[in-house]
Parts: sequence; structure tokens; C-alpha cells
Amino acid sequence: MRHDWSVEEIEALFALPFNDLMFRAQQAHRAHFDANEVQLSTLLSIKTGGCPEDCKYCPQSSRYNTDVESELLMKKEQVVAAAKAAKEKGASRFCIGAAWREPKGRAFELVCDMISEIKSMDMEACATLGMLSAEQAARLKEAGLDYYNHNLDSAPEYYKEIISTRTYEERLDTLKHVRAEGMSICCGGIVGMGESRRHRAGLVAQLARMSPHPESVPINMLVKVEGTPVAEDEQFAGTLDNFEFIRTIAVARITMPASHVRLSAGRETMSEEMQALCFLAGANSIFYGEKLLTTGNQDAEHDQQLFARLGIRPMEKPTPSSRRMANA
Repeated sequence: MRHDWSVEEIEALFALPFNDLMFRAQQAHRAHFDANEVQLSTLLSIKTGGCPEDCKYCPQSSRYNTDVESELLMKKEQVVAAAKAAKEKGASRFCIGAAWREPKGRAFELVCDMISEIKSMDMEACATLGMLSAEQAARLKEAGLDYYNHNLDSAPEYYKEIISTRTYEERLDTLKHVRAEGMSICCGGIVGMGESRRHRAGLVAQLARMSPHPESVPINMLVKVEGTPVAEDEQFAGTLDNFEFIRTIAVARITMPASHVRLSAGRETMSEEMQALCFLAGANSIFYGEKLLTTGNQDAEHDQQLFARLGIRPMEKPTPSSRRMANA
């Protein structure tokens, strides 16, 4: 388990012949996981739209003219009902997301109540609420939160091309607050935003140098939503080669062998063959259900059929001791 990866070393992994890269990824995967198990998470947007940030990929930003309308925070009863439905469909983790720069006041306390209810159903609870103070991280821990999602989006050198309203250091500070409370981290990024391979290597290096590594590493394929800069600006006109995306999964698996590497946004448009190669490359977690925060996703029945064809089983909810052993 290494935490000293250089960008150059990770670039060298990207440059390996595809078969060699996949073989190394499988070795790393099988050393820490059952290669035929995939962890299932369900994601629910509990407060959609109206975000003041300027992330160029995000249809929830109030700065862009998209079809996403600003909505109020969902009622606790609605969230609990959605969590119960997700559990019945096989999800072991329920994730809630709110389009905030940071949580504030009474709304934050309501979210903490939701987390406590989710935990009472014997599910893992995950949240993504924007930036956190140390005090807010402590309150989430008290409520029972298992995972906090806060993505780095891209490499430090490319980040400024994507967002200007929040610094890279501010993102890292939130992650430090979460770690200080002993919670697990869900942290990854988005590829296909016009970045170079070196930028993708730089993102993986940032993640792989964390100690411990993020327990979950979501790798998102950019979804271009009409009205956002990534869908309209020439800088983002290109599309990422499918094999390059699979290579990114494999490199994440090699450098963070005990982390759950998650296929996240963009999976709706991936062929079954591409998803199968991603699982072979070491992906072992997906968002399960028809919708992510605001974009589409594969429906649960389709996922079940694909799993049956590939011989893949849903992963049982891990125990705290098994999580500690995986990151030892």
C-alpha cells in the first residue's frame, strides 16, 4: 500500500499496453476483494438546484440556464421512504446530496436527522453537502454518517479551468475535517472535461497520496448537460476515448488497491461490454437506480440482468472491522 505515487509513475501506468495494465489491475483487485462482487449505492438529491458555485459541468448551478429548477429541501419522510425502497432493491449504502456551497442552520440539522433515520435501517449513510467546517463534520459523525463525498474534480493544475468559486485547498480542508472525525471518504473526480492524460494522472496522484486512501473513489465520465459551459464551450468539445476511461479505472485500482472504485456519472451511455471491461479493470462499486443527482442512470432491472450474465453478485454491507483490515 503506497502513498508516495508521483505523477510520472502514474503516467507510466497509463502508457502500459492495455492487456498488461488490465492484468496488473486484476492482481491488485483480487488481493483485496472478491473480483465478482460489486458494492451497490443509491443516490438521492434531497435539495436540487440553486447552487451559487460556478462548476462548469454542473446543471445545478444558478449561473447557468438549464432545465434543472431550484427545489426546497425534501421532507424527512420522503427521504426515509426512498432509503427503504433502495434497501429492498439491494442497496447497502444510501447517499444523499444537496446543492449547497456549504450547509447552514436548520437545514443542516434536518439533514442530520435524515442520516440518523437511514442508519436505523442498518444501511451505510453517505452525504455530499458541499464544504464543511470542523464543527459540522463532528455533528455529522454524531448523527451516524459513515461516508462523506467531496470530489477533487481534476488535477490541481486543471482545476482552475473548471471552477473559480471554491479553491482546491478548500476542498482538501473539508476532507481533513471529515478524516479528523474518523469518517470514511468518498473522493474522486470527473474525466472527459478537456483535460490531458497528465491531468488525469495528476488527479489519481492526489487521491493515491492521501493516507489512508479514500475508501470510495468515484470515477465520473463527463455528462454534458445543455446550458452548462462543458456543453457549449469549444474547450470541452472533445469526448474521451472509451479505452482511456477504462485505463483510468485500472490505474485507480492499482494505486488504491483497497478502495472501492466506483463507476459513477456517465454509466447510462456505456455499453454492457464497456461496463464489463470496467469491472475487469477493478471497478467494484456502482450507483444503483434510475437517477443520480440530476442525470440519468441505468435502471436497476438492467443492472441485475447484466450482473447475472457476468456472474457478479451484490456486495454485502461491510463490517467496521473488515473496513479497517482493508486499509491496514
